[in-house]
Amino acid sequence: MSDLNYPEEGGTRHRPLPPGYHHLHEERKIGHGPEVLAAAGEAITTFRMHRASGAQVHADAPRAAPGVAVEVALGIGPLWLRAPCRVVWTAEEEDRVGFAYGTRDGHPECGEEAFIAELRADGSVWFTVTAFSRPARLYSRLAGPVVPVFQRLYAQRLGRTLRRLADRPRDSI
Repeated sequence: MSDLNYPEEGGTRHRPLPPGYHHLHEERKIGHGPEVLAAAGEAITTFRMHRASGAQVHADAPRAAPGVAVEVALGIGPLWLRAPCRVVWTAEEEDRVGFAYGTRDGHPECGEEAFIAELRADGSVWFTVTAFSRPARLYSRLAGPVVPVFQRLYAQRLGRTLRRLADRPRDSI
């Protein structure tokens, strides 16, 4: 029995994304070559990218794997938004690394979000965030069109963060 709060588990793995949700697709070039892909994949799958972007991350394993519970928290001062999730799939391929997590009860939204680094045929490495979501709590419904804007801004922040992380050795950050 799944503790996800939406029925389309794994929906970010394929296209089209499930209907009835807000869809997000953000891409950012983060570098070039297999070394950048390896560094980006490590930062994504160890939740380092999220932490370096300013989020607090609590996971019941050090690396993303199907079934791993993750809570991401964003905020400042006394105001924090907690978002419980569970990893639903991972990609550890020669040219593609990342994972997707789905929302659990208590998350302000319901849906899924995938974070993938990909080495393309021209040698460039791209970071992609793909998501589908809709409000799950009263306050996220009341926030209306602000939520998708925030999601897009956060995805862009993750891309900038990952570019920085993939370009520098681990011990320099």
